[in-house]
Amino acid sequence: MSQTVLVTGGAGFIGSHLADELLRRGHTVRALDALSEQVHGPAAAAPDFRPDYLAADVELVRGDVRDRDAVRAALDGADRVVHLAAAVGVGQSMYEIAEYTDVNNLGTAVLLEEVVARRDADRPVEKLVVASSMSLYGEGLYASARGDGGTREVPPRPRAQLEARDWEVRDADGEALTPLPTPETKTPDPTSVYALSKYDQERLCLMTGAAYGVPTAAMRFFNAYGTRQALSNPYTGVLAIFGSRFLNDSPPKIFEDGRQLRDFVHVTDVARAVALALEAPEADGETFNVGSGDPRSVLDIARLTGEVLGKSDLDPEVVGTYRVGDIRHCFADITKAEERLGYRPQVALRDGLDELAGWLDTQTATDRVDQASGELAARGLTV
Repeated sequence: MSQTVLVTGGAGFIGSHLADELLRRGHTVRALDALSEQVHGPAAAAPDFRPDYLAADVELVRGDVRDRDAVRAALDGADRVVHLAAAVGVGQSMYEIAEYTDVNNLGTAVLLEEVVARRDADRPVEKLVVASSMSLYGEGLYASARGDGGTREVPPRPRAQLEARDWEVRDADGEALTPLPTPETKTPDPTSVYALSKYDQERLCLMTGAAYGVPTAAMRFFNAYGTRQALSNPYTGVLAIFGSRFLNDSPPKIFEDGRQLRDFVHVTDVARAVALALEAPEADGETFNVGSGDPRSVLDIARLTGEVLGKSDLDPEVVGTYRVGDIRHCFADITKAEERLGYRPQVALRDGLDELAGWLDTQTATDRVDQASGELAARGLTV
């Protein structure tokens, strides 16, 4: 059945792909987006700005999720809501603390109050899905050092260890622990302002939905990549940052030793998972990992990206420093999403990177990585 879906942050990277997916499923899509210049570039300052990749059938409402009047207007006639709007970036969140807390936490609170206010309306909000993040886990899950098949949750690595350039997570005897796929049952342990704000968004939505009878699901995105990412934003996803460096004939810079493991998931798979959760009663009240289940080292990803772009001569620069708020290993156990939602990642990494390379060939980017690194270093946020 066709419904009207409001997507906050709907003109952004994930939001625009989700809009495409929802339109394919026969829904009407409205996007509420502040059209931030950090994301969309200087052109976004124009009052009539609209990203050229946003489907023509999407109704675009320009407005900040913290603006109650804008949120109320955007919700009018909406049957379901996907809340993607957020300030994004681990490093930047550690010094723009008030901004990240304001946008992510207060913005979510304003949205929820307006959703609740519509519960007695002719068309109340029937379902809410909120974008959460793998960053809330902190470190991922590890195998027990006892070799008994057990698992361990570990605290952040000590600063003294990081200053000694010893990057692995170790047990009390100094042995490196083996990372495991991280399930939704792993206790959250946010290590950055951004991660804490995403956990706050998730919990606010789930508890408010439960209190007021609004079915709600939270989707914990892992490292999404694909076309339409903001290439000139140095705090965006790592693959977009690598792409920006390669486009400017500069080697990508990698923290630590590059062997940290992450889970890279194509943006269309993310969009599909959200659409499944939006439609499935089995998602109500639940959290779901959205990843590929295929761990890759950051260094390998950088080299593979260079290969598909024809820039293999630009070998990644491993800087050997630590960024405050980062973790060592975390990749997804997607069993729950597979079993409850029927989610299956459909885009293999190499295919996704080939598509990304084709898009990058049509783009230009301002490389601000050195500027961002300098801002972190000046504040003592790199070790």
